[in-house]
Amino acid sequence: MMPTALQRHLGKVARDTRLRLGLTQAQMARRASLAPVVYGRIERARMMPSVSTLLRLCGALELDANTLLGFSSRAPPSWLAPPEDAADGTPEVRQLRRAIRTLTERQLAALATLARSMVAHPRKRAPRGR
Repeated sequence: MMPTALQRHLGKVARDTRLRLGLTQAQMARRASLAPVVYGRIERARMMPSVSTLLRLCGALELDANTLLGFSSRAPPSWLAPPEDAADGTPEVRQLRRAIRTLTERQLAALATLARSMVAHPRKRAPRGR
């Protein structure tokens, strides 16, 4: 499973802060009352810590939760922005994918031609009220 943007952000902040403090992963894990393997997974963005673990990490890293989560500036944290392909997860796209799987090769070719023409020549909307 691919790490989320939040997992990557947490891992980077944890690693950068740990290195700034001059600690090993084992030392940081001990400070946060975590198993070293668990702390390592957090740094490598392979697991999402629970809220209680997040609070222990804040104490061990000497950071407040806002800084750890990326809320230290007025701009929203980068992990909060939806991915560029967020529309791929919409119900409509999932329904379309299921329907496409049932098409014959000929139907699929026709649909591909139609889709290309729709993208190449987007329909202009008529003004409202006319």
